[in-house]
Amino acid sequence: MDEKGASIGEKAGRIDPAAAGARLPRLVWIDVFRGIALVAMAVYHCSWDLAFFGFSDAGVASAPGWILFARMIAGSFLFLVGVSLALAHHSGLRFRPFLKRLAMVAGGAVAITVVTYLVFPEAYIFFGILHEIALASVLGLLFLRAPLWLVVAVAAFFLFGADVLAGPAFNGRYLQFLGLMTYRPFTNDYVPLFPWFGVVLSGLVGGRLLLKNQQVIRLLAKPVRDPISQALAFGGRHSLAFYLIHQPVLFGLVYAAAWVMMR
Repeated sequence: MDEKGASIGEKAGRIDPAAAGARLPRLVWIDVFRGIALVAMAVYHCSWDLAFFGFSDAGVASAPGWILFARMIAGSFLFLVGVSLALAHHSGLRFRPFLKRLAMVAGGAVAITVVTYLVFPEAYIFFGILHEIALASVLGLLFLRAPLWLVVAVAAFFLFGADVLAGPAFNGRYLQFLGLMTYRPFTNDYVPLFPWFGVVLSGLVGGRLLLKNQQVIRLLAKPVRDPISQALAFGGRHSLAFYLIHQPVLFGLVYAAAWVMMR
């Protein structure tokens, strides 16, 4: 769920990431951080499934703690999208890898919309996190070489602008992706441009600052040795596949358990 070309190469200690045309090492610890976010997401979705089938009354969709947890997970993914975007294209736009990844994410977003429309027609996902990642990845290209102060300013605009801009004029169905309506649409996942593109731009700022610090680059590129970190890194490298697969699997398992218990 990120720009996969965030880092390619071999040995961090021999590379100046600021040099034109330099290729970064793979920043393994960014994969680990993304893997941690995936685990948190799986915990949230499993809890949602259990509540949906009546195994718990945790109030996953409405309890403030669960809502905060879900927003922290989404924020983690989107911040890393921005970081990865900056790292992947630090020496120039890598057009073909970008288009390939964009097609995969956009295809996943369309699949999520179709499947959820069939399963939950009253609350299908029309603009969830994959939709946001696809659109934010395209818009983020505009800020790869922009002055950092401008990127920070635009990030702040998206993070806090909805409070000023929201109004009935944006309540139309085809403007709901902006996040400027006067109500929250009924959908199982909603990650609109306001405020979430601001999180992506914040990550892009972080990625650009990271490129100026070789020591941190070397630390993030250090290989992981323990099995847990290796598993997290593996998941982080294949985050889109994990995202698309894990919820159908969890939902199916909980559904099967509910079916057995009702017999």
